[in-house]
Amino acid sequence: MSKKIVVIGLGLIGGSIALALQRSPENRVFGYDASANTLQSAKVLGVIHEAAQDPEIEAKDADVLIFATPVNATLEWMKKIQAWQLREDVIVTDTGSTKQMIMDEAELLQARGITFIGGHPMAGSHKSGVMAAKPILFENAYYMLTPLASTSKEQVKNLENLLKLTSAKIVVVPAEEHDHMTSVVSHFPHVVAASLVHQLSKENETNGFTRRLAAGGFRDITRIASSNPTMWQDITVQNKEQIQQQLSKWQQEMSRVQSILTEGTDDDIFRFFSEAKSFRDDLPVSSGAIFTTYDLYIDVPDYPGSIAEITGYFAEEKISITNIRIVETREDVFGILVVSFQTNGDRQRAAECIRSRSPYEFYIS
Repeated sequence: MSKKIVVIGLGLIGGSIALALQRSPENRVFGYDASANTLQSAKVLGVIHEAAQDPEIEAKDADVLIFATPVNATLEWMKKIQAWQLREDVIVTDTGSTKQMIMDEAELLQARGITFIGGHPMAGSHKSGVMAAKPILFENAYYMLTPLASTSKEQVKNLENLLKLTSAKIVVVPAEEHDHMTSVVSHFPHVVAASLVHQLSKENETNGFTRRLAAGGFRDITRIASSNPTMWQDITVQNKEQIQQQLSKWQQEMSRVQSILTEGTDDDIFRFFSEAKSFRDDLPVSSGAIFTTYDLYIDVPDYPGSIAEITGYFAEEKISITNIRIVETREDVFGILVVSFQTNGDRQRAAECIRSRSPYEFYIS
């Protein structure tokens, strides 16, 4: 039995969902975007089957309606559809990274007989827009669903079955729990990364050479501070209470660190780093709440052709890379080539390629 799916918002996430859902020949995917150029590109690229010029008209007989828009925009769409004529069994969902505000609005939809199930696919890319959309974007990533307590289990299961086409790991949690967890592992770390950059900026005012030394490890641990500031303004406002709780805990942790440094022994300091290393090393190697690539660090000599040699090996093995860069700060004649991959499997293949074909040392962070 065929299904009509309408995706509103055809950026990286919406476009990738649209492509993934086309894996079933039973699905007919219609798309809408506020940008006429984006909508046209999505149709030409095959991201959608049909372009929806009027989403209200197309939504009338839709089985599933997906809002792949920023949270504030989704809230506006949720207000609009209260007046739309929709099928009684339609499922409406979203892709926003905060859920409590969305699900509060969903209560009003539920009162009107519209089933809304919150969603958050925890995947991303270093690229954005419909041109970067790909059906494999969500493979092995977590896809969180946050239904209301009153939502029927059958409808939740129907949405789960549809989203299995993304090859994501579907997890059902309450909205409040979702926002707490993402504040811990995503929202709060972004605040910390931005704060570290601000601290460096102030140091740079009195010692400009400090900025030059920040090219290696500092860039890695603050990479997420380069994310879209408008998006993170919205996320921080929407999840302010949870982030504030994490900041309070962080301040307590920093007080503990200060006590270790002022009153602790050498063993206490060692234990501080050792326990952190142990817990960090045991973290799962999979997609989480913060977008990450899978990086391979390769020591390469500073001579012409060394980088081409490495990338040539990967090309011969048909291993796709997503990014490549050199860590500038060096202590000897070797530099560090950092190659990023879309999946852990690609990184493992690349590591084996280097191990078998070149004399260069490498490590995985």
